[in-house]
Order: sequence, then C-alpha cells, then structure tokens
Amino acid sequence: METINGILLKQMLESGMNHLSNKSGEIDALNVFPVPDGDTGTNMSLTFSAGVRDALNVASDSVSDIMKVLSKGLLMGARGNSGVITSQIFRGIYQGVEGLDVVNGAQLARALVTGSRVAYRAVMRPVEGTILTVVREAADYTYAYAMDQEDVSCEAVMAKMLEESKASLERTPELLPVLAEVGVVDSGGCGLCTIFEGFLSAMRGEVIQPQAVEKRGETAGAAMESEEFGFCTEFIIRLSAHGARNFDENSMREELATIGNSIVCVRDDDIVKVHVHTMEPAKAVRMGRRHGSFIKLKAENMQEQHDNLIDDAAMEAAAASTVAPKAERKPYAIITVAAGEGLKAMFQELRCDHVINGGQTMNPSTEDFVEAIGKVNADHVFILPNNSNIVMAAQQAATVCEEEDVHVIPSKSIPQGLCACIMFNPDVDVESNLAEMNEAIANVKSGQVTYAIKDTTYEGLAIKAGQFMGIREKDIVVSVEDKVEAACRLADAMVDADSEIVTLIYGEGTSEEEAMRVAAHIEETSDVEVEVNNGGQPVYSFILSVE
Repeated sequence: METINGILLKQMLESGMNHLSNKSGEIDALNVFPVPDGDTGTNMSLTFSAGVRDALNVASDSVSDIMKVLSKGLLMGARGNSGVITSQIFRGIYQGVEGLDVVNGAQLARALVTGSRVAYRAVMRPVEGTILTVVREAADYTYAYAMDQEDVSCEAVMAKMLEESKASLERTPELLPVLAEVGVVDSGGCGLCTIFEGFLSAMRGEVIQPQAVEKRGETAGAAMESEEFGFCTEFIIRLSAHGARNFDENSMREELATIGNSIVCVRDDDIVKVHVHTMEPAKAVRMGRRHGSFIKLKAENMQEQHDNLIDDAAMEAAAASTVAPKAERKPYAIITVAAGEGLKAMFQELRCDHVINGGQTMNPSTEDFVEAIGKVNADHVFILPNNSNIVMAAQQAATVCEEEDVHVIPSKSIPQGLCACIMFNPDVDVESNLAEMNEAIANVKSGQVTYAIKDTTYEGLAIKAGQFMGIREKDIVVSVEDKVEAACRLADAMVDADSEIVTLIYGEGTSEEEAMRVAAHIEETSDVEVEVNNGGQPVYSFILSVE
C-alpha cells in the first residue's frame, strides 16, 4: 500500500489486536522467572484491545481522528508496565500523524520515531533489552531506510519496521543477561512485533482473525442452529466521571452488535440501561464495566440446557465493582492494590479508603485508578500499587487526574504497602506523610513463596517445575519440594540480628497449621516477634515481611 487511509488503518488495528490476542499466551510464557505470574501478553492484549475497540467505532475516515481515539483508549486501558509503554508508543505515533487524513511512507516512518521518543520519555529509568530498545532501534533503522528512498510506500515502511523489530528482539538477550540465562527474548518486545505483524498482514490484504474459542457445553453447530442468542443480558450502570464525558450510545450499540442482537442502549443523565441477547455475556459485562459501576446486573439463559455457560469470574468481578456513590470530601485518602479478602481487610484496618482488586496476573488499568481517585473524593490522594508492574499505570492515572493532588508511593510488594499505611498520619501535612511512607517502603524486607511452572536455572540454582521457591525481593534463594521448608529457608535468608518483627501472611491452598509451623521455626531460630495473618492471596503460598 502506497498510503494509509482511515479504512486501511482500522483494518490494521483490528488485525494487530487479533494477532496479539491470539499470541498472548505464548508471550506470557516468555516470563523470565518460572513463577505463575507471567502476564505481559495478557496486559498488552487488554491494553491494545481497549484502544482499538474505541478506534473501530470512530465514524471518521481520517487517520488523525482514529489515532486520537486509539491513543486515548490505550491511555485509559493501560495495564502493567508493558501496557503503559505500548500506550505511550502509540501516543507518540498519533502525535506524528496529527492533522493528517492520509499518511504516506515518509510520514509513517517519522511517526514511528516519534512513538519511540515519547515512550522513552515516559520511563524514568529506561532499561535496554526491553520493548523500548526494540521500538527505538527498529524506528531509527526504518526512518533511515525511508529517507534513503525516493518514494517509499507505507507497506515497505511497515515491512522494514517489522524486520528491524524482530532483529532487535533477537538481540535483547545480549543486553539483559537474565534473558540469556533463561533462554528467552523480551516479552514486551515480542508483543510489539506481534502487533506489527498484524499490521503488515492487513496491509497485504489479510486481516488476521481471532482464533475460535470453544464454548463450554456448546458445539459450534448448536450455536449456528439457534435463532436467538443464548443469554438475555441486562445491566444498569452509573457512569464514572470519565464515562460521563465520553460515553456514546451509538458507539455502545455498535460494539454490542459485534457479539449479539436485540440491542437496547439508553442513557438518562449518568445512568445507562443496556439489553442484549448474546452467547458471550461476560464480554457484554466487560463493555459496560469500562464506563462505570453496576447498579443492576443479570444474565438469563434462554437455552435452559446451558445454564452454566456464563463466565462466573467475570460476573463476580462485575458485582464486586458495584460501589456506593462518591464519598463526602475529606482531607486524605489512600488507594491500594491487593488480591485476597484477608489482605483487603488488613489494608482497610490500616485506614485504606479503597482497595482495588489486583496484583500479580491481575494488573489494574489506568482507568481503574482514575475511577478510584474519583470515588474517594479527597483533597490529597496516596496510591500504593504494591507491585513493580503496576507502578506505571498508577503514575499514568495521576497524570490523567491533573486537577487532583495525587501522589504515587512506589510500593513494589504487599509488605511495603502495609508498612507505608502504618506510617500514614492524618494529622500531619502531605510532605511529612510522603517522607515517612517512602522511608517505610525502603526499610522493609519482602519475600514470597510460590511454585515453579517450568524447569530452569537462575543464577546457578536448578529449579524444577512444581517445586516451591522462596523469593527475596527479586532473587530466588531456594527451590524445594515442600512449601513450609521453602518458607523456613526463605525466612533464614531474610532475618538478621537487626530484625525485630516478622509478618507472615499465608494464602490460598495453605493451612493455618502450615503457617504456624513456619512461625515456630522463625521464633526458634531468631529473636523476633512473629505475626501470622490469613491473607487469602492467590499465587503466593506465603508472603513475608521483615522489619
């Protein structure tokens, strides 16, 4: 293709979105650590899909108009560091094509460079050997190639961008030794290459389609034979501040039409009523969830023999998102992220105003934080992400809410978040609280016990799939068959003569008896006080905090 117009751009975006979704599991598997938390592909797919779905509903055929909506959708839907960086890449690309209805090859090459530069500026300490390296090297080489051509087509530019992206991706282990040790390439860079593959395929006339997912309890033939879609899905949502500004009834109807029929969508002020017949009620629920909180939600099976088909997890998440109206204005509020009812209760006891359900494998989006900021309704808001992969999304939300006084305290673990909450004092000023809370997260030691999902070697330590690993901060210090032994040996590596308090939080699949055995070991081998709590967290059998 010589140029890119709005029609082709939408095809490219759809193809890239589908290809990324199809490959997200493979990208997740590139996780360096052998822990069950690899989510780069999932985060990038959710981020990109959030923006693309909005972009596909743009009535205009102008490249600039479509990219503007895409950029905004990616910004709000960004999850995890990879998702945030992806949103910034396409924010820069939009800046490069702003005002253009049609884009030629040279303009595309310049826009790709702008995308690279904007992404780098968004990261405080860029790490080479990551998605940032891939986009920078590929964009620079592609721009040089385009400028050397008398008249270069958009297809040629994208083909060169993909070629150079793949070459850069293969070099990432040379820049990050941990990738070389485990024998993988950078997962974020792989996700970006996947998007570009989808783009180029569409430019060559082949839009990549989503891979079919077999529905539980239903054959494809049964779905084709049914005149009515299987679930009468209805919900009422109260629009968030973001939703109130951006919700469009026609766009919502068009989006629902991709998964069902018998569609009704009406808005009255900040209330929206939706009705749709669909075989994918969970998708309809997610479409609504982006715009606000649920007041009422139901999905009734119109085919009685399949009354358990609906995605329970999605419905539970939707129900959990039903919240009370905005709280009265107050001086301070704390927003934190945690998974597990026990952990949620611990944070609430420490005066957290809003706990976003999430953590490893469940990274909240920028929009989740924006909505939470609006709900707490405070003069000063502190956000505790409690995970290194969530910090950037929280920071992006703070930037979006520029009219609010929002401070992200970069807690990278649950213990850091809990210690920061302990140090919060509602009777002192913002600067004093920030100093105390940041000092708290710097002085606590964090550890986790989880199981290995693959055989590997980490810094000379042989790890077998199914073994329990003790992880101190970012280092795997032990890998054994028994989780209690793993926790005990992890504690031995964390507790020293200066330690005073150990907090032991046990999660799903771990009994109180097992936790008490670990606590007894710590007390027998050291002079510290041990507190035991049931966190109920997934993924991690134990979380240890040493102060």
